[in-house]
Amino acid sequence: MHEGQLDVTVGLVEGLVKEQFPQWSELAVRAVPSHGTVNALFRIGDELVARFPILPGDVATVQRELEDEADAARRLHAMSPYPTPEPIAIGAPASGYPLPWAVQTWVDGTIAYDADVAGSAAFAEDLALFVLALRAQPTEGRMFTGSWRGGVLTSQDEYVADGLERSRGMIDVDELARLWADLRTTPRTEPDAWTHRDLMPGNLLAKDGRLAGVIDVGTFTVSDPAMDLQPAWNLLDPTARSAFRVALGSDEAEWRRGMGWSFAQAIGCLWYYVETNPIMSRTAHHTLTALLKSP
Repeated sequence: MHEGQLDVTVGLVEGLVKEQFPQWSELAVRAVPSHGTVNALFRIGDELVARFPILPGDVATVQRELEDEADAARRLHAMSPYPTPEPIAIGAPASGYPLPWAVQTWVDGTIAYDADVAGSAAFAEDLALFVLALRAQPTEGRMFTGSWRGGVLTSQDEYVADGLERSRGMIDVDELARLWADLRTTPRTEPDAWTHRDLMPGNLLAKDGRLAGVIDVGTFTVSDPAMDLQPAWNLLDPTARSAFRVALGSDEAEWRRGMGWSFAQAIGCLWYYVETNPIMSRTAHHTLTALLKSP
């Protein structure tokens, strides 16, 4: 998916586990099919999953990122009414793999890409319960300070303009440009809240038609609460979308900021992953189409 991407195999993972965590050396290692974009996943036995960053990076920087992710995972796990991964260990760079890597608990369920939940009001209401549970926790004065999505929509202008230009021929970019111009200055009065920030269908787990867990917690932090409205357009159909909004109690400004954040995420994925991760690109196209059709 990316230039210079690191190659991680089952054999490599088996060797690293035996060398660094001999207590798990008898557990079977299995690759996990994933539509994710920054980690290769491998189950260790039935209860654990190893996450290997696939983008080249500085060892110290990646170590800090994994430590921050572990802290975020602990915090989210304490807040969430649904299962989320718990951090177990951080592995070290070794022969064959140059970066630190992480081990978390495995959360069971079917990813929403593969579960028939897009039209489920019950699933939408479960999602709203998750989002509201995070928002209810005190931020203790924390504020969003990152450069990624989560601050103000206008910070995404350059990124969106580039994505629109690169997406010509794939979707009606002129209509999308008009929509972005309308969404980008949507006002906001509410403070930052705890947010997952990446509620993509591949990060939502279902079981028996209900929400069974939320994974990929590395982006969890305080930000614009509208960040977590993404599933309204990347997953849910109009009926379930309405149930999601009602359960959240979103006013017009929050709803339209949610549209804006979903737009900014999707317009970058549409062209970038069209060949290397078709599921991500198709999800982006679905999201943008749903946004264009939204009242």
